[in-house]
Amino acid sequence: MREDPANTMDSPIRKAVRPPIATEMKSSKPPTQAPVKKQVPPDQTYAENFYYLKQMQGKTPMCIVLQDGEKLNGVIEWYDRTCLKVNREDGPNLMLFKSCIKYMYKAE
Repeated sequence: MREDPANTMDSPIRKAVRPPIATEMKSSKPPTQAPVKKQVPPDQTYAENFYYLKQMQGKTPMCIVLQDGEKLNGVIEWYDRTCLKVNREDGPNLMLFKSCIKYMYKAE
């Protein structure tokens, strides 16, 4: 005769133990991070503005070379987005469009 396993004192009652799902998922896979996006470079660095302000405050004599090769000497009095005003000792003061300037440097 067979005995019912539930009625026997010898067999312990077993209970299925399972960790919570959230713990299981954390331990099985590292968390995924969103890819780091590069920041968009600024539209303007303000380097040009810094240069003009420095030359204006120091009243630095500048040599400005125009697109056609003509050289002008003077001190930058003010500037805006499109123009420079140059004070000259050897001639009248000038307002120059920046598009006409090839390059400039400090006069010696």
